[in-house]
Amino acid sequence: MSVFDIFKQLDAQKATKAAQPVEWLVVGLGNPGAKYDNTRHNAGFRVLELYCARSGQRIDRMKFKALVGEGTLGGKRVLFVKPQTFMNLSGESVRDAAAFYKIDPAHIIVLSDDISLAVGTLRVRPKGSAGGQNGLKNIIYHLGSEDFPRVKIGVGDKPHPGYDLADWVLSRFTPDEQQAIDKACADALDAAACIIAEGCAPAAQKFNGKRI
Repeated sequence: MSVFDIFKQLDAQKATKAAQPVEWLVVGLGNPGAKYDNTRHNAGFRVLELYCARSGQRIDRMKFKALVGEGTLGGKRVLFVKPQTFMNLSGESVRDAAAFYKIDPAHIIVLSDDISLAVGTLRVRPKGSAGGQNGLKNIIYHLGSEDFPRVKIGVGDKPHPGYDLADWVLSRFTPDEQQAIDKACADALDAAACIIAEGCAPAAQKFNGKRI
């Protein structure tokens, strides 16, 4: 086979992948704007930014009140979604994207922060309540369902009972926490790929409670 034939074959494979319909949504939760970059509440955004860094794909097209981009994860065609509505209205973006692509809740993976988990700890769940996370609460409201998988990323509990919750989730990680959250975000992306390729149970077995 000539070099020309090899490149022709690769181009054909790329075209085939591009033609595949979107089968999954992977939603990273966070707040838009530079003032919120790298805050605890933006852990979901951070995972999708890591995907872009790894793959060279972009999540920069404005649609569904979100920044979106198509790519491949776990062997399937995925729409990556970063809602730009601010955390408490994240469900508007998810609802509109799911309706457009006709995606069932079982194929919507949400990546979110969780203050009940130590920094760097992951928890994969196939469904469930919002657990006090307002982005998840709004998604449940707009989808009319709790039956969507989520990967929760531990960002640590408040340092003391009197500490304001809003101040805590909008604070940034300390230098001592950076290695743990970087690893957790990488693992969260791998967990989402595992959910798509193998299902929630294998992903939970591999990644729940995982830390450095």
